[in-house]
Amino acid sequence: MGFFSAVRVSLLFLFMIGLLFIVSYFLGLSFYWFLILSGIFTLSSWWFSDKLVLKMTGARLVTEEEAPELHSIVARLTEKAGLKKKPRVAIMDSATPNAFATGRSPGHSVVAVTTGLMRILNTEELEAVLAHEVGHVKHWDILIGAIAAMFAGAIAWLARWGIFFGRGSQRNMALVILAWVLAPIAAMLIHLAISRGREYVEDEFSGRITGRPENLANALRKLQQGVSRRPETTLNPATSHMFIVHPFRGGALSGLFSTHPSTENRIKRLMEQAKKMGRLPGSWEPREITPDEYTIRLG
Repeated sequence: MGFFSAVRVSLLFLFMIGLLFIVSYFLGLSFYWFLILSGIFTLSSWWFSDKLVLKMTGARLVTEEEAPELHSIVARLTEKAGLKKKPRVAIMDSATPNAFATGRSPGHSVVAVTTGLMRILNTEELEAVLAHEVGHVKHWDILIGAIAAMFAGAIAWLARWGIFFGRGSQRNMALVILAWVLAPIAAMLIHLAISRGREYVEDEFSGRITGRPENLANALRKLQQGVSRRPETTLNPATSHMFIVHPFRGGALSGLFSTHPSTENRIKRLMEQAKKMGRLPGSWEPREITPDEYTIRLG
């Protein structure tokens, strides 16, 4: 792990543990229980991050025999990225087209795609998406994202159940309710801030190692359309920041509270990158998939 990544991971751990302590204090939980809970969540979110995220998303690991194209692309990208070990490959049974990466280190990582993504992307676009996810693996974003997901879920759980099992009922209920409401929001804002900037970095990484940024621009356009048509309805919100595009249909405040930068801004940057590489004419725009095509491919 590089110095910058190590600093980011350390700061995230400290911030999340501090947030757990604040929630525990307002809910009247003893310091003894806080130490136990923070220790459990810290160690488990690190060591079992890949297994926990796969469980939370419902994704399953697949062999080379089951998904030869995916494994072949990931192997090729692993070599290009300079990684020592190929990430494992998983498939998530979901009509919503999307992808994510997770794990505690580049040597213990997983890249996953949904069945919906495999139905609407061509091989070049699939490679561009997987290159983005391999970038997250290379730069240790996977650990940071997994920690954020685990702690966000833990803080939300503690805030809800602490009211019933802690000494919060004997304290000022206004403070208890405030902790209950604000703790999950604070956790969400943490991984929101972590995620946005890294998506731009890995978009650029994908364009650089594939040599064709326009392929990821095309893929992002299709994925955004796919999420609008088939948004996730059962996915745990604590994992939303891990996906290449936000998996839920946005509301009025989606731009403010989204864990991702806007797809339009990402496409614009990729187009600029492609033009600098001499890949595109000035009038090029990413292709949109028609509603009829979605009906055929997604059902």
